[in-house]
Amino acid sequence: MENNTEVSEFILLGLTNDSELQVPLFIIFMLIYLTTLVGNLGMSTLILLDSRLHTPMYFFLCNLSLVDFCYSSTVTPKVLAGLLMEDKVISYNGCAAQMFFFVHFATVENYLLTSMAYDRYAAVCKPLHYPVIMTTSVCARMIKCSYILGLLTAAIDIGDTFCLSFCMSNVIHHFFCDIPAVMTLTCSDSHINELILFLLSSFNIFLALLVILISYMFIFTTILKMHSGEGYQKALFTCASHLTAVFIFYGTVIIMYLQPSSSHSMDTDKVASVFYTMVIPMMNPLVYSLRNKEVKSAFKKAVDKAKYSLNLLF
Repeated sequence: MENNTEVSEFILLGLTNDSELQVPLFIIFMLIYLTTLVGNLGMSTLILLDSRLHTPMYFFLCNLSLVDFCYSSTVTPKVLAGLLMEDKVISYNGCAAQMFFFVHFATVENYLLTSMAYDRYAAVCKPLHYPVIMTTSVCARMIKCSYILGLLTAAIDIGDTFCLSFCMSNVIHHFFCDIPAVMTLTCSDSHINELILFLLSSFNIFLALLVILISYMFIFTTILKMHSGEGYQKALFTCASHLTAVFIFYGTVIIMYLQPSSSHSMDTDKVASVFYTMVIPMMNPLVYSLRNKEVKSAFKKAVDKAKYSLNLLF
């Protein structure tokens, strides 16, 4: 066996082999996915339609919602098909494509959260200069860089993983083509490949976390110096949603990717993966809508407008 083309397809074992759990899990994940679709696409549409939300923070939030929708859709439909129809086979190219898009959108989310932290720093610490610092062109460049870094990371990870030979087994002990799970199937020496994965993941995560931590260090320093109780509460309120999203996202990603391959437990990895592939994309729009008065106001305005239009029709 000279190359990795001996394997033409993979078999995803999925979350469980217990037939009694498959239907309940299908219903739960379908509800989560529908909530994710409605929440993220609804958030993006609301931001695009309401002119009061055409600000840098909501520009980033709109992109975050689209990315959450995309990277959940990369994984969840295949999981649902596996639970309902037991369609657990995925082609070699399909596995590579799923891995590519998942890594791409997850990396984009990583840098979008970083950009949002810088935006909050500028809003709280430099309020008078905020319109000059966070111009439309600056926001567009930050978004563009996030997508470019996502493409580069995904390309390197795919090349690093699929240059290996898969000649021992084609059974992936996971519910999607995640890099650590696929790498365990190789019959090549993967130490260098694992090191590349670890270094690249570490670079992306810790660069983002460094910017976020520095931004919030300045933010909290500024907040502590505020004499106005109203200003203090407003500054904390404007950062609360973003901090919640940051803790949820980076907590699960660090557990999943920044540990040696020998420490990976397939069952633990599956639980963590369910959280960051399905639950986090669902939670982000809820976190930002439930804790944000402007989003609530825009939503109420949209509902009132819809009711008015329906009254005119009927």
